[in-house]
Amino acid sequence: MRKHLSLLALALVCCCFWSVQAEVYTSIGQMTDLIYTEKELVQSLKEYIQAEESKLAAVKSWANKLDVLTRASTSDPEVYLAHPVNAYKLMKRLNTEWSELESLVLQDPSDGFISNMTVHRQYFPDEEDEKGAAKALMRLQDTYKLDSESFSKGKLPGMHHNAILTVDDCYDMGKTAYNEADYYHAVLWMQQALRQMDAGEEHVVSKSDVLDYLSYSVYQMGDLPRAIELTRRLVAIDSSHQRAGGNLRYFEKLLSKQLKELNQEVQEPATEEPIQLGTYKRPKDYLPEREIYEGLCRGEGVKMTSERRSRLYCRYHDGNRNPRLLLQPMKEEDEWDSPHIVRYLNALSDSEIEKIKELAKPRLARATVRDPKTGVLTTANYRVSKSAWLEGEEDPVIERVNQRIEDITGLTTQTAELLQIANYGVGGQYEPHFDFSRRPQDIMVDGNRLATFLNYKDEPDAFKTLGTGNRVATFLNYMSDVEAGGATVFPDFGAAIYPKKGTAVFWYNLFRSGEGDYRTRHAACPVLVGCKWVSNKWIHERGQEFRRPCGLTEVD
Repeated sequence: MRKHLSLLALALVCCCFWSVQAEVYTSIGQMTDLIYTEKELVQSLKEYIQAEESKLAAVKSWANKLDVLTRASTSDPEVYLAHPVNAYKLMKRLNTEWSELESLVLQDPSDGFISNMTVHRQYFPDEEDEKGAAKALMRLQDTYKLDSESFSKGKLPGMHHNAILTVDDCYDMGKTAYNEADYYHAVLWMQQALRQMDAGEEHVVSKSDVLDYLSYSVYQMGDLPRAIELTRRLVAIDSSHQRAGGNLRYFEKLLSKQLKELNQEVQEPATEEPIQLGTYKRPKDYLPEREIYEGLCRGEGVKMTSERRSRLYCRYHDGNRNPRLLLQPMKEEDEWDSPHIVRYLNALSDSEIEKIKELAKPRLARATVRDPKTGVLTTANYRVSKSAWLEGEEDPVIERVNQRIEDITGLTTQTAELLQIANYGVGGQYEPHFDFSRRPQDIMVDGNRLATFLNYKDEPDAFKTLGTGNRVATFLNYMSDVEAGGATVFPDFGAAIYPKKGTAVFWYNLFRSGEGDYRTRHAACPVLVGCKWVSNKWIHERGQEFRRPCGLTEVD
């Protein structure tokens, strides 16, 4: 008993520890460790089963042997005990052997498995991880316009291995949305659970539970006729359901009132068509350019015209005859003309990438954003990834990468931020944002609006404590290919740049005057399939006075 209490206490301590280290779902790199953890637990479970089977076989052997003995002894006890050997063996069995059998039965082969579970539990995801992963699937569903059935059957672009969602999985997805008052997604996933249930799939959840959540969610979406039809179906299945009867009377009364207000006497029958993606309009949220942003993530609305493409070139770049680039200049390709965005090929080697990931992985923590009101770093639902910061002194590879960035850009990295490494998790993304610290104003050129200001509030000088000025430029390394999704998009001018392992993209966030270029508002699209690793260097203003002199106008 004391041993089990100790194990329980250790498990509680581990759980409390991991509650601080949660958000496993925000990094695919860290989630890969869970695969091996689960494999080890499966092996431990097999060993436990084998031990239980061995124990049961030994007990069965004892039972069979004693069954034969008791049948012989009980047929005529006096004759049986007349033999002195039988009398001796009876004394021995009851004094010794039954005690040994008792010890065997009391043995608990689960101790090893429970101990192993306790050790690994500290790395387990928690309820927030499960909820975060579910919401990530819904985010992918919205961004890439995928219906619930595609997800349920694992039909995703670039995937060769299908992962199927059961009825109960779909129900849990819908319940997660419902508990967040997200009735739009609750409808989609409860409908999918019902569809698979009606098709005869096995399930644990009851049909009445699915109909209960689905009917009320449909009502919340404003579809009273369908809510009534679903609730009637629920009552037909379970006439004693606690809420169904009351809900049905309420829905019917509400519909009757609406019909009277519209001077209609006949109720239109509920549509027979099943609920699908697009049946109900997705509610608006806080992001003004949501449709443009998500369209670019799908490859829609990219404003790469033939005229613009004719202005894009590729060239060898030697960093203004930098000695380190003279013999092996960088291959530079234009990605966009204005603002000018370039991509460098072979910016990182495979060995450099693996070393950077090796250094960063143990330090990965939930990526933060700066609160525009307080200036304090905090986590946010619109940035789902984990990041780590690496100093040049830590390893020659980091020092070499920093130097290469300086050689390529011609800007000093002495005042730059540390190299940031980011790994995106399930549906990992970073919604539209600016890299520079900004002020609420439009930028005008000759009376024309150059960039749209989207009513963003004042934010304190986020980099004042650094004493290095604003972020003048961004250098972004792609350290992995991504099978589907994960593009870097610029909603203001309609550009989409796709990850390619070993390449890097570079752009200026500020004009030469130091004013922010609001066109550079950009986003990292949700990763649909794959594992996305990036590293970036934010280069600051200080030290660039003679490397990038001021222009003659605000927008040079």
